[in-house]
Amino acid sequence: MKLKTCLKALSIKKMAYTLFLVLLAVFLFMFISNYTIGHAAKGKTFNTISEIGKNKVGLVLGTSKRLKNGQINPYFTYRIDAAVALYQQGKIDFILVSGDNATKYYNEPMDFKRALVKRGVPEAVIYLDYAGFRTLDSVVRAKEVFGQEHITVISQKFHNQRAIYLAEKNGMTAIGFNAEDVAGKNGLKVKIRGYFARTKVFLDLLFHVEPKFYGKKIIIKPKTDTLTFQTHSAQLSCWLKPTINS
Repeated sequence: MKLKTCLKALSIKKMAYTLFLVLLAVFLFMFISNYTIGHAAKGKTFNTISEIGKNKVGLVLGTSKRLKNGQINPYFTYRIDAAVALYQQGKIDFILVSGDNATKYYNEPMDFKRALVKRGVPEAVIYLDYAGFRTLDSVVRAKEVFGQEHITVISQKFHNQRAIYLAEKNGMTAIGFNAEDVAGKNGLKVKIRGYFARTKVFLDLLFHVEPKFYGKKIIIKPKTDTLTFQTHSAQLSCWLKPTINS
């Protein structure tokens, strides 16, 4: 009876020790992945317009427009602010919005486009990637579908660092413009998810995970038809203004 009890106790200790080793390995893997990504992106993210260099395309990483409670998502608002500021100051010529459009009822890229146009960004310089389901998809598709090898990523700093690391691992050069971060409970939740997402980056690279979709090439260039229409509309508006006789 005593022998059986001792064997049971040893078995429990062995299981506990194995669990400890597994948890330790997971913790170390998370720590190393987070440190590596943060270190690799050091000096490549910027908080002010004056510090950042220019790229042809700014890649806005999508997020939902609204929170579960129906309020506007501050991450959405702050990324719009950042993209508009970069465009208005001439730091980017085009905006590529990459987000989730898994169903006809959920369309992150179109929500961003409407907000950008409302803020004064010409529709002609906005391109939409409807298959940016994950950061990996957004970054890789920016190169393989939209032909960009040099990009400015637009999101919060923690997210930018991950995107920059993925871009470099896929043969791109990238810098990030940091949208305003979100404090409080919601911000903390996103950062915790971000730690796990950074760990998944290493697993994706290890197993050569690719975007869910690719598709035909899309060239980012001035949309001449749209620009011509806007120019003619502006001219027509001037011609139709009533003349005031003195």
